[in-house]
Amino acid sequence: MQNGLETKNGRTSFFDGGLASWIGWSLLGFLVTVCTLGICYPWALTMIYGWRINHTVVDGHRMQFSGTAVGLFGSWIKWLLLSIITIGIYNFWVRIKLENWRVSHTSFVN
Repeated sequence: MQNGLETKNGRTSFFDGGLASWIGWSLLGFLVTVCTLGICYPWALTMIYGWRINHTVVDGHRMQFSGTAVGLFGSWIKWLLLSIITIGIYNFWVRIKLENWRVSHTSFVN
């Protein structure tokens, strides 16, 4: 810690996740998604988001992800239905909606 800020190699903004854990979480998310025929895809997304965000430090402040699969599931079903109804056109908005949801569940640890 330097001047009250968490640092890594003298930097105050960094990512401290490792390759092995990323591969493990990604593989687990893939397997859960495949084994549940896509029903648990929101769980896989929140798991990966949490891993990525919880290993991020910006200006010496660690970030925290508070989203849950249950919280995402309702929106995910709505977005899926809108994509089906619009013959895939709504898919262009799904990525933006998902990013907005992710950011709204991200904060700094005090």
